[in-house]
Amino acid sequence: MNYHLLAICIALAAYMMSKPIELLASPEGELDQRLLEEIRKNYRMDDVDRARFNAVSNTDINRLALNRDIVRGEDGHFSHRIAAKGISNQKASGRCWMFAGFNVMRPKVIDEMGLEDFEFSSAYLQFWDKMEKANLYLEAVIEMRDADPLDRDWQLINEWMVGDGGWWNFVTSLVKKYGTVPVSVMPETHSSENTRVMNIVLGRLLRSRAAMIIDSAGKGVGVEVLRKAKEKALADVYRFLCLNLGEPPVEFKWRYEIKKKGGEKGGQDDEENKLKVAQDRLSELRLYTPQAFYEEFVGVDLTEFVCLYNDAAKPTGKHYSFSRARNIFGERDMHFVNIEIGEMKEIAVKSVLANQPMWFAVNMGVDQSGEHGLMEHELFDYEALFGVDMPLSKAQRTRFNAGASNHAMVLTGVDLQNGKPRKWLVENSWGTDKGNKGHWTLYDRWFDEHVYTVIVHRAHVPKEILDIFEQAPEVLPAWYPGAMGIQYNP
Repeated sequence: MNYHLLAICIALAAYMMSKPIELLASPEGELDQRLLEEIRKNYRMDDVDRARFNAVSNTDINRLALNRDIVRGEDGHFSHRIAAKGISNQKASGRCWMFAGFNVMRPKVIDEMGLEDFEFSSAYLQFWDKMEKANLYLEAVIEMRDADPLDRDWQLINEWMVGDGGWWNFVTSLVKKYGTVPVSVMPETHSSENTRVMNIVLGRLLRSRAAMIIDSAGKGVGVEVLRKAKEKALADVYRFLCLNLGEPPVEFKWRYEIKKKGGEKGGQDDEENKLKVAQDRLSELRLYTPQAFYEEFVGVDLTEFVCLYNDAAKPTGKHYSFSRARNIFGERDMHFVNIEIGEMKEIAVKSVLANQPMWFAVNMGVDQSGEHGLMEHELFDYEALFGVDMPLSKAQRTRFNAGASNHAMVLTGVDLQNGKPRKWLVENSWGTDKGNKGHWTLYDRWFDEHVYTVIVHRAHVPKEILDIFEQAPEVLPAWYPGAMGIQYNP
């Protein structure tokens, strides 16, 4: 027998037996049996909670929590409403920022050209957005080829490489470079309206090409060689996008029909006369480039619009930018001046009263009803339903990553009482089956709590705010709440 080994075992056993409390004790802060027993002992389901349990376990929570006083108080009227026609539908895609951008431009085209309706091609701009994001991603791979795989920036660029999300500056960059086309020139496809699988496959394609670039970089080749590999990868991306969205036109022929005049009529038994009248309203068939089309039919300098933000967690009166918040390599990141919410509403009122539709971004996941077309703070009274207080300020929501822009829409009306906004009219891009035939009523308290961004023409912004844009911005990291873009899917 090995007595030496036996002695060691006996000593170890004795040591283990002398330390039972240390080895078996629960870590401090654990949800242990003592605490669970105390919680159980102090709770008994009374009749009120049993009624709550029966209701909640059998019915949708939002139907139970919906504040009927708010629903029945909405009359649908606004003291000022911008003339706009048609409701767009982004379908199952995160292109709200793009649709909202087009919905700002669309009324001008309809009004000035005398059209019944008009819609831009979102598939056209979507094609170039994906193409530019692919280039931006591969450039980031080349830039960060030696980065630690756990680096936070590296993880984010790989997560968001070709996502649908965007900001207003994404719209302006794309329109400036590629122009626009009517929807008839490049219609929607299944992939443009249902982007999930297309994005997954495109992401797989880009990661495979990124891996090739990283492998080449590991062999010591220079940036010039890596960019040649990137160019080959972008050719694959272009082909992939053509198969999903169609090939974007370099030039196209287009004509339009002017709407009927007030007294213009055509008898049911006079088809020849009706056809002649319609032909008289038809414009000449002309050849356009996308850039020439934008200049002729829109012609708005989008760089004259500025981004104003209300982040309650940051000091106001300062210039900020979001790192990597762009879709085109070489363009400027999304940047803004942080202002008080009262200032933001005053500027927004000026824009609407000037008949300028306004792109804006919100946290759409809170207190809004697509069934009723309403946005109001505490529209769903969860506190009364569950009998528990849940106070949380706008600044606190940002701190706990529960408050940020995730959806873009357009403000097209306001209801003023004694010069102050009571509610706002919103044009959404979820089709006519949601909201009030595509529109929402946004109450002023909801504006305070859940509106973060407005894009307004410089003409409506006080000089002291415009001057702040001249300051060097404080750069917020790419992982700051909301920084990576807005892409709320209905």
